[in-house]
Amino acid sequence: MNAFEVLGLSMNADEAQVRAAYRRSVKRCHPDQFQEKEQQEEAQEQLIRLNLAYEEALRITAQRQVGFNSVPVEDAKHMAQKLLEQGRLENAMRQLMRAERRDAEWHFIQGNILTQMHHYNTALHSYREAVRREPNELRFRRAAFEAAKTVKKHQKPLQRAIDALDGIFHPHHREIKR
Repeated sequence: MNAFEVLGLSMNADEAQVRAAYRRSVKRCHPDQFQEKEQQEEAQEQLIRLNLAYEEALRITAQRQVGFNSVPVEDAKHMAQKLLEQGRLENAMRQLMRAERRDAEWHFIQGNILTQMHHYNTALHSYREAVRREPNELRFRRAAFEAAKTVKKHQKPLQRAIDALDGIFHPHHREIKR
């Protein structure tokens, strides 16, 4: 997946163009715009692809600006893992971002770092990308499952209260959701 192609940009696009293309794309495919459950799910998947492409495109444009040295993916993963074990989360993420490419293990490590940083939603997206790339790897599946449980657990209390009230006042909605 080429991040710039997903955003509808040429490879030499700058940061401002990346941000503008991302905003336009998100407006077109945001799940809240759709009524049908299937359309919402498709839009959610598209939104995940857009978010990953956006992060990648911004990383590439930042490298161009500062002459950021990329390193082989194995070196970046190894160093990031060591820093993660030491609890140096920001440094671990910085090292991981230096990788010249991203593979399933890269996304798994990113998910681990983001989980430690309490960025649960983003961690879940990273784990899901690892599973997408290597669906038979049980570590990735287990991490994605645990991240999904954590995201659900950390949902905003106000949203949980609204959902509970909706179930009380509109019991047929609860049946539809199941």
